[in-house]
Amino acid sequence: MKLFNGFNTSASGLTANRLRMDVVSSNIANAETTRSELVDGEWQPYKRKVVQLQENSFENQLQAAMGKGKSSSSGVKVSEITEDRAPNKLVYQPTHPDANEDGYVEMPNVDMVKEMADLMSASRSYEANVTALNATKSMYMKALELGK
Repeated sequence: MKLFNGFNTSASGLTANRLRMDVVSSNIANAETTRSELVDGEWQPYKRKVVQLQENSFENQLQAAMGKGKSSSSGVKVSEITEDRAPNKLVYQPTHPDANEDGYVEMPNVDMVKEMADLMSASRSYEANVTALNATKSMYMKALELGK
């Protein structure tokens, strides 16, 4: 086992959760953006982004420890950032420049309640990784004190 595995695991969690918070911030900032992407000559509303995380499996860790697999780091990594497939919301605003002939505007599929829940989850996960990092650092400091 490597000496800095605890640090590397916490660091991967910090990086992944920071990206989650950035994506949630982007979703909140674009919650009312009706002209995000030009497709076939028509503006499309912003699509909510979702971060997909992937953990380093136990099997990969075991194979690496036994020397039978490639060495891989512990922790999590962002596997991809995808667009949410939920349908866009139709809002009746006949004076909006992007309103259709019936007066409805196609708004982004961003739900503020979901975004705030995701933001709180990412924030708490970030705090937990900071706590784990500090605990690991404290254990190493105590081990160094024993060596005196």
